Amino acid sequence: MAVSVLAGAALLLAGCASDSGNTNPDDVQGQGYQSGDGSLRTWSLDERGDVVDLSGVDFEGEAVATRSDEDAVVVLNTWYAACPPCRAEAPDLLTVATDRADDGVRFIGINGVDDAGAALAFEREHDITWPSIADTDGSVVASLQEVVPVRAVPTTVVLDRQGRVAARVLGQVDATTLDGLIDDVLAEPAGA
Repeated sequence: MAVSVLAGAALLLAGCASDSGNTNPDDVQGQGYQSGDGSLRTWSLDERGDVVDLSGVDFEGEAVATRSDEDAVVVLNTWYAACPPCRAEAPDLLTVATDRADDGVRFIGINGVDDAGAALAFEREHDITWPSIADTDGSVVASLQEVVPVRAVPTTVVLDRQGRVAARVLGQVDATTLDGLIDDVLAEPAGA
């Protein structure tokens, strides 16, 4: 377990490690980031594995769990405040979260790098309305890694209504792609 936690923490730190002198935090290009390439993977109903049951507390001390609403489609997003792709995708995530709030879609962030001050400042700056699990020990990402590879920050994972992984995007996701993935899951028969 300790190895999994350390591996998860190293993954979060390496995902957006920069070796460039560029200081514009919103410039995603040319910073030497080892972020994901935007590659997309989907799982058909018969390929989906175990239920993802993650829980923790957010940066204000409130409990957060993926299975708190059994019929919701859940969008998980790994991020941290100094990660340029995370900053760049925040407006698209906000658009989709706002547009899909009445469709039974919930968003949960996972942040294993920032302290509460940095995380809450990022959330205020980008008008983020969903909770983020404060994964300070890396255990949440390690648990997620047991079900689906999360090789970059940001990574976005869409869980179906049963809590199984339906899709994953490694790296920055745009609103059109995320909307399409959510549409696919919402179109699935109930109880599938």
